[in-house]
Amino acid sequence: MSVLTFLLVAIFPIAMAFAAANDLFTMRIPNVISLALIGGFVGLALLTRMPLETFGMHVVCALGVLLLTFALFAFHLLGGGDAKLMAAGALWMGSAQVLPFIAYTTLFGGILCLVILSYRRMVPADAWPLPEWAQRLHMSGGPVPYGIAIAASGLTVFPATELFRMLPV
Repeated sequence: MSVLTFLLVAIFPIAMAFAAANDLFTMRIPNVISLALIGGFVGLALLTRMPLETFGMHVVCALGVLLLTFALFAFHLLGGGDAKLMAAGALWMGSAQVLPFIAYTTLFGGILCLVILSYRRMVPADAWPLPEWAQRLHMSGGPVPYGIAIAASGLTVFPATELFRMLPV
């Protein structure tokens, strides 16, 4: 695998990890993360000479996920950064793995919610001084850093994608 291929492939796990950490600590996923994922995918598609039809299907999947997640955003069920991260992640998944990506995101999101609910119950809010991000997680009805679930799903599903299998060894 060439250095350029390695660097382009590395964008996906690095961006997903950064999105998860950023969402946990700030409840924001910067647009630059989604843009890096899009740029990395396009570069990798060109480098691997991905067929145009396959590239088109990846784009269609990403647009479909964007429509779905923006609908969730419109009903205040998902953050805007989460919606963009899901769509950018779906771009890397393609048609064969986009449904597992969504399913794992849902599963990991449910687990994340249970962990946060347990944290709220088991750790008294006034037991000791908590950093701001931990206080935010402790607020009843407070936001959930769903970027963690999206990143975990992406990192779980990506090795099974056609794009990953197309990589030169």
